[in-house]
Amino acid sequence: MPFMTTARDLALVALSLPTGDVERGDLSLGLAGAEAIDLLERGALTLDGDRIVPGLPVTTGDPLLDAAEAALARKDREKIADWLWRRGEGLAAAYVQDLERSGQVAGPGAGATAEQARAEERRASGEPVLTGLLSTLGVSDTPAGDEENPDEDTADEAHVDAADGDAKGDADDDDDPVSTLLAAVGDAVTELEAQRLRRNIENDAFDNVWRGY
Repeated sequence: MPFMTTARDLALVALSLPTGDVERGDLSLGLAGAEAIDLLERGALTLDGDRIVPGLPVTTGDPLLDAAEAALARKDREKIADWLWRRGEGLAAAYVQDLERSGQVAGPGAGATAEQARAEERRASGEPVLTGLLSTLGVSDTPAGDEENPDEDTADEAHVDAADGDAKGDADDDDDPVSTLLAAVGDAVTELEAQRLRRNIENDAFDNVWRGY
């Protein structure tokens, strides 16, 4: 039976999107965050502020998640940000290769696999962890074609509900390890985008020098 983890669901949804919708580096960071959440839920780690505290070794049965568990820095309490960058290096490619090898991703024109359909159902249900990760990657939590334009009353009610929940949510999120991990992924993705912008500016400036501008 194929493994089912948040990280795999995130990869499956990302692979179903049009090419270019999610940067590969962003996806790698998101997958590292998803793995941390999966390990948190299995008791393999806890958080102490912005640091990861490894728990007792566990075997999840998922080779990639087991590799993530084995990669935890057990001697030191590693910062979440450091974990995301370290574990995330090349992680998107590893998931794509594993999903293709195990037949969980359909080929061009072959339709969705059962695993892809299940991941999309989880996305469509609004499950908070997967949709939160997708949001940090700039992906709508609603599959293409499912969007509806709410009437004004519904939109107003949603706005009021969100405003009323802000105060309670802010207090709860401070102590919620999943929210902490999601926020760390968002910060890392933002940092990576800033690195891309700086690199593009530097490359443009270099090109202009050679062109005599």
